[in-house]
Amino acid sequence: MKTILVKATSKDINEDDMLLAGKIIKEGGLVAFPTETVYGLGGDALNSQSSKKIYAAKGRPSDNPLIVHISKWESMDLISRDIPKEAKILADAFWPGPLTMIVKKSDAVPTETTGGLDTVAIRMPDHPVALKFIESAGGYIAAPSANTSGKPSPTLASHVVDDMDGIIDMIIDGGEVGIGVESTIVDLTEGRPTILRPGYITEEMLERVLGPVDTDKTILDNNSGAKPKAPGMKYRHYAPKGDMMIIEGSQEEVVKAINDNVKASKEKGAKTGVLCTDETFDLIEADVKKSVGKREDEHEIARRLYRILREFDDENVTAIYSESFSSEGFGQAVMNRLMKAAGFNIRKL
Repeated sequence: MKTILVKATSKDINEDDMLLAGKIIKEGGLVAFPTETVYGLGGDALNSQSSKKIYAAKGRPSDNPLIVHISKWESMDLISRDIPKEAKILADAFWPGPLTMIVKKSDAVPTETTGGLDTVAIRMPDHPVALKFIESAGGYIAAPSANTSGKPSPTLASHVVDDMDGIIDMIIDGGEVGIGVESTIVDLTEGRPTILRPGYITEEMLERVLGPVDTDKTILDNNSGAKPKAPGMKYRHYAPKGDMMIIEGSQEEVVKAINDNVKASKEKGAKTGVLCTDETFDLIEADVKKSVGKREDEHEIARRLYRILREFDDENVTAIYSESFSSEGFGQAVMNRLMKAAGFNIRKL
């Protein structure tokens, strides 16, 4: 298959390209597209065969639910039933935006899209290209991140090309994404709203409009073998090819432990890489070291995280060590992705 590559930005959306992308979706094909979080791999959410194609293209387990992307609130009526009042409150506060809500699905949504569940994850992205594409495709796009399953999610179209060229029908290049980690996921189907995946929309932000919100206890711990209710809950995700360890402690302790581990890994023949911050960059010794920015700038850390993990792969790094970050606020999303990337391999000093 020859993959079509087109460019589209908020200031330059080619109508013919969007019509072609929509036509591909309606005919059962797959299109990668930019959102404000990461690039998505889109198919027709109401077509079971399209969802099967998404799983096949990614090499993704079929019990890992897909998120349905919509472009207007009214689209909820077709794909969900018993819409809770909290859903409208959240939509008014955060849509379009990086928030996914889980509600009871309608019969219009095939179980292939929801990973066999009777619930459906829905979001409205805050990206003009994504919204235009969704409208052109009929209004309902099932989309996980546009990467090979398990690898770091794509924040540039070039990442999608690396993983999906020749496998999917089209890639829409919208430049670098703005946020860099996937949307917050909130379950609205069982009592108190519960965060199943942290993201840009934090617990504090949700509680300002909803009141008390729970957080799933597995966010920063190893997950159980239970059937995942939301993307990213069960399987190893966001992972580079090299073995990865997170080291947590004071800056002095972390720098010493990283350098000691780097030395030991080099003696075993490994090519070493370190994910650090501006504050520690000059103190780290490794074959490859990359800063995610200033420690206090969690948004910049999130934007750079997946790109750096992919760069370690490009440079054939086999042993990776990373600093730990705050598990509060938006930092919780960063740590969730890091823990998943490292397979929950963390050393606390």
